[in-house]
Amino acid sequence: QVQLAESGGGLVQAGGSLRLSCAASGGSISDYRMGWFRQAPGKEREFVAAISYYGGRTNYADSVKGRFTVSRDNAKNTVFLQMASLKPEDTAVYYCAANQLPDVTSRQYTYWGRGTQVTVSS
Repeated sequence: QVQLAESGGGLVQAGGSLRLSCAASGGSISDYRMGWFRQAPGKEREFVAAISYYGGRTNYADSVKGRFTVSRDNAKNTVFLQMASLKPEDTAVYYCAANQLPDVTSRQYTYWGRGTQVTVSS
């Protein structure tokens, strides 16, 4: 069973950038499709991005396309979410997740981290 731990969140001004990391333990992330989700206060958790086992396929929510980039380093057992041109509406707790099925369009994930807070000030 893989355990996931996010880091890299913080407070940033609108227009700024942040890079989130998700470190895995207890298993190799090369066996998993990895995803990022976020949940803002009072809202449901929403999909942000996903990446296939070796990074050949990615999928993004329309709201982040062109601004966010998901990547992975299987040798370091870590997944990243590079966020640029941040907006106040990107404020949320960001979670990484893992699933062994390959479809990057699927929203089904088995393992979840505890999240990291991202706050974008206007």
